[in-house]
Amino acid sequence: MRYSILLLVVTFISLTSCRKDFDTKPSNGQLEFSKTTVYLDTVFTNTSSSTYTLKVYNRSNDDIHIPSIALGQGDNSKYRIMVDGMSGRDGKGKYFENVELLAKDSMYVFIEATASIADAKPTDLLYTDKILFDGGSNQQSVDLVTLIQDAVFLYPERYPDGNGGYTYEELQIGSDPSNTIRGFFLDDTELTFTNEKPYVIYGYAAVPPNKILNIQAGARVHFHDQSGIIVANTGSIQVNGAVSTNPDLLENEVIFEGDRLEPGFAEVPGQWGTILLTDGSTNNSFNHLTIKNATVGLFIQGQDATTVQIKNTQIYNSSNVGILARTGKINGENIVINKAGQYALACTLGGTYDFTHCTFANYWTGSSRQSPAVLLDNTYNDGQTLYFADLTQANIRNSIIFGPNNLEIGLNKNNGAAFNYDIENTLIKFNDVSNQFGNNPLYTSIKDASNANVISNNQAANDPKFKNTGKNNLRILLGSAAIAKGNNTFIISQDADGVTRTSPPDLGAYQHLP
Repeated sequence: MRYSILLLVVTFISLTSCRKDFDTKPSNGQLEFSKTTVYLDTVFTNTSSSTYTLKVYNRSNDDIHIPSIALGQGDNSKYRIMVDGMSGRDGKGKYFENVELLAKDSMYVFIEATASIADAKPTDLLYTDKILFDGGSNQQSVDLVTLIQDAVFLYPERYPDGNGGYTYEELQIGSDPSNTIRGFFLDDTELTFTNEKPYVIYGYAAVPPNKILNIQAGARVHFHDQSGIIVANTGSIQVNGAVSTNPDLLENEVIFEGDRLEPGFAEVPGQWGTILLTDGSTNNSFNHLTIKNATVGLFIQGQDATTVQIKNTQIYNSSNVGILARTGKINGENIVINKAGQYALACTLGGTYDFTHCTFANYWTGSSRQSPAVLLDNTYNDGQTLYFADLTQANIRNSIIFGPNNLEIGLNKNNGAAFNYDIENTLIKFNDVSNQFGNNPLYTSIKDASNANVISNNQAANDPKFKNTGKNNLRILLGSAAIAKGNNTFIISQDADGVTRTSPPDLGAYQHLP
C-alpha cells in the first residue's frame, strides 16, 4: 500500500512540474479594467482615505505577466496600491514587477491615498495620479482622482509611554477619578468655530468652566469614532446657525456629523459619540443645527437654573437616542427627530420641558424597535439603583409624535416623585390594540377631547403624510392629518425652514406648502 501511495505522489509531482501555468507571455496592452477612472471620495488633508477597488481582467486565452505596474508619480505619489495581495517593491505600494495573470482570469488592485491640501491643484483641490500598466507601446493606464479638503484638526495630546507606545490626554467624567475618557479642553483660541474650514475632532473636545464655545452659521464639524463635545460645569455651547436660502447646500446650517465623507457613510448611525451637556453647564443654545449619525444626538445631564434652548434643529440616525435628558430643562421649538435605535426623545429622571411645533418620529430600520418614539419618565435605573425625581412639567403642543409602532408615546410614573405633563393639539400614534391602557389615567388624558389631540389608531388613520421618512424628510404633504390642527395660542410664527405659518397652524415642525 505504501508503494502505491508513493507512486501516486511521484506521478502528481511529475504532472504538475510539466504544467505551463507559469510559462507566461508579456502583456500585449489588451488588459481590461472595471473602471477607467477611480474616484476616491473627499478626504481631509493628511487623513487616509478608505480603500477603493479596481479589477483587472485578462480576457485572452494566454497566461500573461504584466512587466510593470506602477504609480505615475513613483515613490512621490500620495497613493498606495496593493496588487493581488502584494505590496510591491520595498513594501511601499508604488511599483510592481512581472505580475502574473492567468488566462480568462482577473485580479484586484486596492487603492488608498493620504495627501495634504498642498498636494492638490489650487484651482479645484483635486489630487490626481495614474496607475501605469506596462510601458512603451503596450502601456495602459487608469486615472486616480481625490478631492482634498482642508480642515482644522482638534485632538488630545499624546505622550510616549517608554515602551514604544503612547498614552493620551484624558478627561475625568464626574467625581470618580477612575471614570475617564480620551479627550482634552479647548483653549481660548479654539472656542470659536467658523465656516471657513471644517473642523475634525478626535476624542472629546471639552468646553472649560466659565468659557463659551461659539459655533457660527455655516460651520461644519466632523467627529471621529468615539468622539464628541462635552460642556463642563459652568461652561456653555452656543450654536448660531441660520435659515439657508439653498436647500441643497444648507449654507447657513451648522452640521455635526462623522468624519467618513464617502457616500456610503452618509446615513450610517452611531459613527461618533454625543454632545454632552454635563450637570451645571449653563446658557446652552442650539439654532439651525443638524446632528447626524451619532450614538446619542444630545445628552443633557441636568443644568443649572438656565434652560437649554433648542430651535430649528434636526437630529437623524442616532443609534441609541436623538435627545436624552436626565433632569433636564429644555425649551424646544421646531425640533425634528427621526431614526433612533431606541427613543427619538427620552425625558428621564424628571425635569422641566416645553416642546412646541416639534416632529418626533422614529422610522428606525436598523433592527426591531420596542421603545416608543417619545418617553416621559420620572425615574432612572443605572442597573443597581432606581432613582426618581420630579417631572415638574412636560408640555408638548402643536406637535407630531409618530412612527410605525402601535404606541409611540410612553409614560412611566413613579409615585415617589411628581409627574406633570400636558400634551395638546398633537398628532399621536396611539393604537391600543389590546386595550392595555384603556383605564390608565396617564393615557386617558391624551385622548380627552379637551386636549384636541389627533389620535391615529392605525397606519392609515390620521396619517401625517410625511414626504419621505426613509430620507429623513418629515415635511408634510397635502392631505396630511396635521394640516391646520394647531392652536394659535402656541403658534411659533415661522417653521423650521423659515416659512411663515398660517392660522390655524399645521402640527409639527413644518408648515405644508401647496
